[in-house]
Order: sequence, then structure tokens, then C-alpha cells
Amino acid sequence: MFTKILTVLSLFLISIINKMGYWGLVLLMAVGSACIPLPSEVIMPFSGYLTTNGVFNFWPAVFMGTLGCLLGSIAAYYAGLWGGRAWILKYGKYVLISHHDLDLADKWFKNHGEVTVFVGRFLPVIRAFISFPAGISKMKMWSFIIYTTASSFIWCFAFAWIGKQLGENWSSIKVYFQKFDLLIGIVLILGIFWYIDRHLKLLKKS
Repeated sequence: MFTKILTVLSLFLISIINKMGYWGLVLLMAVGSACIPLPSEVIMPFSGYLTTNGVFNFWPAVFMGTLGCLLGSIAAYYAGLWGGRAWILKYGKYVLISHHDLDLADKWFKNHGEVTVFVGRFLPVIRAFISFPAGISKMKMWSFIIYTTASSFIWCFAFAWIGKQLGENWSSIKVYFQKFDLLIGIVLILGIFWYIDRHLKLLKKS
């Protein structure tokens, strides 16, 4: 089922890039960085493949992909900055997020925000959402932009280069990243179970 969904989604993403060109690339990478986890491991390799037949040029494709990531990340950052804290304080209890958790997140981003944003860009699912808590914790904008741009550029360059090297076989990379995404997904699920168990125990003690 997951493979079928990914295949349909991949065809949809490819059709947008074919119709809109570079701006389709910007749009998709922006959406995928704004809390909507579109698979950039499909978007950028396909864009890299398009450089082999003259539809795209390599460096503009990397630049536009990076620009899309930055724009989507900034949008998610401001969503967190302007309304994220109030939303979590109001509804967070329904998903076991407490005021104490917000304080911990603030402290974490204050001490490790740059590394968190940079590394988070390379992790499935997390890369789509990492900008939102950065905004909630009021991470310095200039620092957020620098580290987001740096990690996004590396990601876009790497996947565009892989797509260029693979040529018509660009889609074969999905097989490897499906396995990697599955592994990360399992780790995230285990982390969620630990988080829920921890909070339920704290509720019983209170």
C-alpha cells in the first residue's frame, strides 16, 4: 500500500515539475519544507535527471530547490512564531504536550538550535516540521536562515547530482530511501511510545 501511494505521489510531483519547470521545483520544495512531508528524494533526483536532457541546468536546479526549501521553512518558522505557542498551550494537552515541554524545547533550541535545524534537514518527516518548533522557540532569524540554507543546499545538490548520475534510472534511488525512511519511521514510532508512556506516568503522579 505504501509503495502504491508513493508511486502515485511521485507521478503527481513529476507532472508538476514537467508543467511548471523551475517554479514547480520551487513550489514543491517549499511545500515539503512547510510541515507537509513531500518526498524531496523524488523531487530533486528527477530534477537532476532533467539536466541530462537539457530541460534543466544543474546549478539553477540546485539553486531553485534550495530557494524552495528556504521559502517553505521561513513560512513554517513564522507560523510557529506567531501562533504555534498559543496553539500548543490551548490544544497541546490533547496530544500530551505540556508547558514544561515547551520550556524544554525553548532551552534546547537556545543551546542547540543551529545543529538541530541543520541536522533535522537530513531526516525523513522531521525535515518537513523542524522549522515550526524553531519559530515557537524564537530562534534567531539570521541564524535560522544560514543553517537552513546550508543544509538545504547540501541536500538539493546531493540528490540532484545523484539523479544526474543515474540518468533514466533516477527513480531507483527511491528503493534505498524507502528502507531508510522505514528505519527512521520505526525510531520515531518508538520515540512516540516512550513519550506517551513518560507523560502518562507523570499524569498519574500528579
